[in-house]
Formats: sequence, structure tokens, C-alpha cells
Amino acid sequence: MTDPITPKTGDGPTLLTAWKAAQAQLKAGRIDSPSIDARLLLEAATGASRMDILTDPYRPLSAEQLSVLDGYVERRLRREPTSRILGRKGFWKIMLNVTPDVLSPRPDTETLIDVAVLAHAKNEAFTVADLGTGSGAILLAILAERPAATGVGTDISFEALAVAKDNAAELELDNRATFLRTEWATGFEDDSFDLVVSNPPYIPSGDIPGLDPEVRDHDPHLALDGGPDGLEAYRQLAPEIARVLKSGGVFAVEIGWDQGPQVKALFEAQGFTDVKVVKDLGDRDRVVTNGPDPRVNPIPQD
Repeated sequence: MTDPITPKTGDGPTLLTAWKAAQAQLKAGRIDSPSIDARLLLEAATGASRMDILTDPYRPLSAEQLSVLDGYVERRLRREPTSRILGRKGFWKIMLNVTPDVLSPRPDTETLIDVAVLAHAKNEAFTVADLGTGSGAILLAILAERPAATGVGTDISFEALAVAKDNAAELELDNRATFLRTEWATGFEDDSFDLVVSNPPYIPSGDIPGLDPEVRDHDPHLALDGGPDGLEAYRQLAPEIARVLKSGGVFAVEIGWDQGPQVKALFEAQGFTDVKVVKDLGDRDRVVTNGPDPRVNPIPQD
């Protein structure tokens, strides 16, 4: 009896062979994570799922599907990020639309969510502000985890706010998320929020030309450029966060791996106590907060 998944001699490209060929091209082009990127591009080009590739590996590709895949691979070889090619990016447990107007969310930023999840119990009602929200990734990930929370995201980019609003609607979180065009926390009353989070621009201006092409050429520079020393946004944020955060509230800001002591000092100068630097899963400094350290206190499983 013939194995039902054995391909016939002479068959054209299949899910499996197309995946392997795309993976080989990306690997030869020195693209990071060639296997994952090839799979994501294949799924998008064919409408197949990860499970389809595993359970029906010899499903043939049409000429049109193969052409679309080839186009995607060519774009990736030119160092266009997969998230830009597909217009989608997974973050935490949610899927987000991303455009050239917003920073493509990165796994490192999930350290902020770790802090927020540990700071508030699952069914606790609290208010959160995400300053410089971009795609809305941080705010929406928090609201998805904490069903009694409400929040607001701010940005100075109309285009970014449009992306964030679309993401909130798709995730059915628009009843708990508001988005406003303002600079950081300008316009908010004192003592307004229980939690304030931000992933501000923190790359020193002079370092931007040396970034990977995926970041340098495809993320908005407004979301990258932290001024001459990379700390300009924190100088603005620290007093504003101190103003709008309620007594006993928690703040958490993402930082560059070498900025922990400087950013910690800026917040301590605003009167915050118990300020700490939290490491990401790569063991690099990633978040400054006055809240819990998820690397010390494990996150409870709900």
C-alpha cells in the first residue's frame, strides 16, 4: 500500500519543498531565523497553516502561490522585515497590524508586560497609560491579560494612532482602550493612573546609521532616535510620569541594554523609591521600574 503523503515523481513544488527552498535561500542570504521566516512567508503566500505544513506537506503550490512566495523571499533578502512584508506581527499573546508608521514590536518589550502582569491581579480594576503607544502593542497586551483594566495610549503621530485604534478594534478591546494625540502625558491631570508604561525612543542619534537594515530602513526614526545620548525621552518622561502616576502606582519603561543606571537615576531624582533595573530573558538590562521584578518574583499562573 502506497504511503498517502509520498509525493509522485515529477510533481511540482509542495508546501514542504517550497519551505525548504525558501529556508535555504534565506540562510544563504544570512537572514536571522531563516526557518521561521520561511514558514511565515509560505503560510502567507499559500493560506496554509503551520499544521497544514506538518500534516499535509506534499500539498502542491499553484504557480500564483509560488510567484507570491518568491516575491516575499526576495523582499526578505533585501532585509525588509517579515512583519513589514506581511503587515502583521505577534506580540505577547496577541496579533497586531503593523505599518511603516509604527515600530514593529519586539520580544524584548514583553519584559514590560511581565512587570505589569505581576503588578496587578487578574481581576483587579486599574487604569494604565501607555505613553508613545505606536501600534498599541503594550497597552493592548496588558488589557488582554487584565479584563477589568482600562487604559489610554498617547502618540504624536496621527498615523500610529490609526494603527493602534484598528488593532484595538480587531482585538475587541476598543471598549477599554482610548487613544489620544498628545506628547507623552501632556493634558492629563495629576494622579490619574495606577500604571504608566512606555517604550520611548532610546537609540543615540549617532548609532542609528549602524543599526540592522531591518530596523534602520523600516522602523520610523521618530520611534528610534533618543537624542545625542539616547536619554532625551527619559528626561521628559520622568517628571511627567511622576506627575500623573497615583500614589503607590507603578511605572515601567523600556531601556537600552546599557542605560539602566542613568535612567534609574533620572527617576530617583523625581522622588521615586525602590527603583530597579529588570533584565530581559537574554539577561540584558531592559526595563526600569518601581514595581515588581518578574525575574525575582515568579509571575503567578492564573
